[in-house]
Amino acid sequence: MNDTPRRAFGSSAKAKRRDVTLDLPTARQMLPLVISIVRDIVDRRNQLTRLHPEQENLDQHRRDLSWSDRERRYHVQEEIVKAEGAFKQAVAELRDLGIALVDGSTGRVAFPTRINGRPAVFTWQPGEDSVQYWSYEDEDLRRPIPSEWVPGTPLRLKK
Repeated sequence: MNDTPRRAFGSSAKAKRRDVTLDLPTARQMLPLVISIVRDIVDRRNQLTRLHPEQENLDQHRRDLSWSDRERRYHVQEEIVKAEGAFKQAVAELRDLGIALVDGSTGRVAFPTRINGRPAVFTWQPGEDSVQYWSYEDEDLRRPIPSEWVPGTPLRLKK
């Protein structure tokens, strides 16, 4: 499988569909759709991780296979083609939304934004309740989103 490499959000060699800058409320509103797409990505990746070794084993022994194993070999090949297509389609759906898949194994995604005039991203990954982290585009460090950035959060006085 051709897995998505871990890289900074803006370092893709492919041309961007469009420059997108999202604010935090918009990123959070998009999350239910993004969760569904990421679930498909992670499921297809897990399916491919399971199928590839089986295909390699069947291919290595293709001359000695029983008829049922030969049938299974062709079935596995078809499943892999379908899963790879679904994986690519889901990644394209994210890209069409202006969101990048940062890590295909964890399902981490990046919502492009600007912070202090610099390119940055809000990030989310499965297991997190909401978009809660951010980082500058050229950094791997995920920082918690300060409560002051959340509209409607009461300001606390420092003592």
